Amino acid sequence: MHQMPGVAAVVVMGVSGAGKSTVGRLIAARLDCPFRDADSFHPKANIEKMASGVPLTDEDRWPWLRAIAAWIAEHRVAGTTCVVTCSALKRAYRDLVTDNQRTDVRLVYLQGDIDLIEQRLKVAQEDYEARYGKTSS
Repeated sequence: MHQMPGVAAVVVMGVSGAGKSTVGRLIAARLDCPFRDADSFHPKANIEKMASGVPLTDEDRWPWLRAIAAWIAEHRVAGTTCVVTCSALKRAYRDLVTDNQRTDVRLVYLQGDIDLIEQRLKVAQEDYEARYGKTSS
């Protein structure tokens, strides 16, 4: 396993459809380090809420963000590097995940053309509906 000296984590952030998971996996493969998608940190209640089409509140997000921060902290203590995705669109979210903007956490902010993002979200929604059925809006 490779390490980036002095770097506990690379957090790949951006809106849904920006390519966080794809880019995160590529970075992790290049660094030969663990990768986790932010969705894998959600508690069951959040997953159920999202599956029913109910948007998450900040109160719903705090335990999820703390879980991501804890995973990064584990790597900090171990002296290893990890890669994780997280939308992290609000400063408060980034502050929590990065332990108040510690210098051993690198943020990679993905941006994209609105038409590209919309197309990716449409394809993702179609894939989701094909697997799990159509959700009510």
